[in-house]
Amino acid sequence: MFRTALRNVLVHKARLLMTVLAVMLGVAFVSGTLVFTNTISDAYQKSSAKGFDQVDVAIRPDGGHETRRDKIAEEPQLTQALLDKAAKVQGAGSAVGVVNGFTAIADKHGKLIGGGYQSQGGNYWKTADARYPLVSGHAPTGADQILIDSKTAERAGYKVGDTVRLSIDGPVLTPRVTGIFTTDDGNVAAGGSLVLFDTATAQRLFHKPGAYDEIDVKAASGTSQIALRNALDQILPKDTASTTTGKQLADDQAKEIADATSSMRTALLVFAGIALFVGTFIIANTFTMLVAQRTKELALLRAVGASRRQVTRSVLIEAFVVGAAAAVTGLVAGIGIGAGLRSLVGSLGGTVPDGPLVITPGTVVAALAVGILITMLAAWLPGRRAAKIPPVAAMSSVHAKATTKSLVVRNTIGALFAAAGIATVVYATTLNASDGQGPMGLGAVLLIIGVFVLTPLLSRPLIAAAAPVMRVFGIAGKLARQNSVRNPRRTAATASALMIGLTLITGLTVMAGSLQTAIDKMASSAIKADYVVSMANRNELSPDVEKTLRTTDGVTAISPLRNAPARIEGDAEYVTGVSGAAIGKLTDLKVDDGAFKVGGSQVVVDDETAKNHHWTAGSRFTAAYEDGRKQQLTVTGVYQSTEMMRGIMLDNATLSPHLRHPADMQVMVKMSGGATASAKSALQKALGDNPAILVQDKKDISNSIAQIFTLMLNMLYGLLAMAVIVAVLGVINTLAMSVFERSQEIGMLRAIGLDRKGIKRMVRLESLVISLFGGVLGIGLGVFFGWAAGELLGTKMSTYELVLPWGRMAVFLLLAGVVGVLAALWPARRAARLNMLAAIKSE
Repeated sequence: MFRTALRNVLVHKARLLMTVLAVMLGVAFVSGTLVFTNTISDAYQKSSAKGFDQVDVAIRPDGGHETRRDKIAEEPQLTQALLDKAAKVQGAGSAVGVVNGFTAIADKHGKLIGGGYQSQGGNYWKTADARYPLVSGHAPTGADQILIDSKTAERAGYKVGDTVRLSIDGPVLTPRVTGIFTTDDGNVAAGGSLVLFDTATAQRLFHKPGAYDEIDVKAASGTSQIALRNALDQILPKDTASTTTGKQLADDQAKEIADATSSMRTALLVFAGIALFVGTFIIANTFTMLVAQRTKELALLRAVGASRRQVTRSVLIEAFVVGAAAAVTGLVAGIGIGAGLRSLVGSLGGTVPDGPLVITPGTVVAALAVGILITMLAAWLPGRRAAKIPPVAAMSSVHAKATTKSLVVRNTIGALFAAAGIATVVYATTLNASDGQGPMGLGAVLLIIGVFVLTPLLSRPLIAAAAPVMRVFGIAGKLARQNSVRNPRRTAATASALMIGLTLITGLTVMAGSLQTAIDKMASSAIKADYVVSMANRNELSPDVEKTLRTTDGVTAISPLRNAPARIEGDAEYVTGVSGAAIGKLTDLKVDDGAFKVGGSQVVVDDETAKNHHWTAGSRFTAAYEDGRKQQLTVTGVYQSTEMMRGIMLDNATLSPHLRHPADMQVMVKMSGGATASAKSALQKALGDNPAILVQDKKDISNSIAQIFTLMLNMLYGLLAMAVIVAVLGVINTLAMSVFERSQEIGMLRAIGLDRKGIKRMVRLESLVISLFGGVLGIGLGVFFGWAAGELLGTKMSTYELVLPWGRMAVFLLLAGVVGVLAALWPARRAARLNMLAAIKSE
């Protein structure tokens, strides 16, 4: 039986090619994902570990903004006195004070380097800092001198002596580059930038006068990290600082990197799983047809003494050989994909630290296991079904048609699964976003299984609906329609592969379109300001920005939004400082109770906060500010909160005197001529064309929020393309094997007058009908899932509403048809080239 199985694989190698390709693509995606994520994770971890070579023990502030009953406690600081004491501890070789914060640096064209969030600044310790070896130049010695990392210098074309433009919290600075250094900093490795000042300048710029964010202590020779940590613990002020060993820092960083790449790996593997899931339909379809074509051969084996188990085993051996071949080729292709993805990250502007391509034993085992197991599982049912056919029935082909009973059972099971899936999904839409995810996922799986089981039943009426169009193509169209419904199970399996891909693509498109509309409404609702000014990384703005904009020509109303911690009725709250005289001109918030009036001790609160505190218009409460002082405030109005405006608003004239370092989250501006290109240019010019500051109108805000969704959607489209490619292979495979199965019939059609062009047209139309059938099912399910997922999103986004992208759905249906036509090219050509006499004599 083993030799028989191998012979069958070799004899039918052309028929199994598509199955090998389908499995290979799925395995390549799995192994490529594992190679890529393992490689970047290993590179970042090794790079990160190097960054802690100069740190044996780190001292960090413990806590911050801890609150007592009526006072906001000051954030603990690491002072110069603590640094001096740490340097003198027994076992300490040296101690370095670390200061860091956001620092945006522009290239020579004025564009921000590092993408905002990865733009960092710090201090260079004295005249020689072991953390940052100098490549050229010398240490900075004044406020107008900086060092930049070598990667940033290379990307921007800077060299020692150049003047650069940078910003910490708004105002533009123009220091001179006095040196270039190398670093193993993870942000720089990921494409960010690092600027170093002398320590005094860094402390002033980052609002840490005489204090540090961290103290790094290097152990003397012969002193362990644990021993040094224990010694440092003895000198630390109580409840203000804590120690961590360099090894623990490296381990924590490695864990963070592993967790980050784990999320990426999980997402990519989900799509690899989808491709493999689609591939199982192709594999099952292939082996079903192969077994059906060899029914008499298997019956003869049964007649000469082979048992059912041996017949099933022979089919599984074939599947094992096919799966092993696909898994090995998929693994090799996956290694190439992993290397390609790493190169792609670099070509798109990302940076990955240098390191070898990582191919772990786990990756090899996973690739082989996935390829072989998926193939064998998909082939098991056809093999088992063939083994159960009695030899006499098989030889006389009595088994060919499914019994009425089996069809009734199948349709009943499918209907139960589909009904349960729909009910579960609809139930999930009544829950909130967090609680509804699980039930919705379960319902989606049940519904897809139910529709798949029901697809043979659904194929007849849906394909019959195409009859009027098919008549246009004459006898070829009629034959194509009849061929499509002749074997509903095969048609169903072929269409289902395409259905799953289009279900996911359509669902994502429906959600994306609806989200875009919701974001547009969110950006425009409740805001009358023409522009919103903020930092590129959403950090705090210097109050100087608002002062500069206030004196700019054309500005008619302006208000900074200044967040600050407070203690209200025993609870920690954040309050928002605004310009009481201008905020009403810049917002359009709907007031449910009282009036929108801010000034002195009068405040407005959003409806959620009012509900939590049982406040109404006229209610009074006491607020304890950052400096510990208290004030009684009066609620003049309760407004409806939006995604962009919420919380307690009070006048900045009331709030700012209580803040140690007043800073704004954003500044809202209204111009005399509205939002125009010239007005925007005037604001940017007033701010010195600062690369760190964003000047955005409502459309810009909407686009910036939607940008991440658009990027994710494009990535998902690319990943789902793998499943569609596998589905195309399935259509080609089914048609090719169908042509082989119907060789005698095609020969007869040729003999009675149907020319080669008619044969090609018949096969192409059959493929087109099957593909459109899968497209209709996929788009229908996608709309349903898009609606259901949107209902969950609506619980977190009040502006969300369902928007059906009719144009894109028409394109998807058209693409399904194109897939059908393209997939039929080779099978149609093969059918037309059959020798009619040889075909008539074939069995």
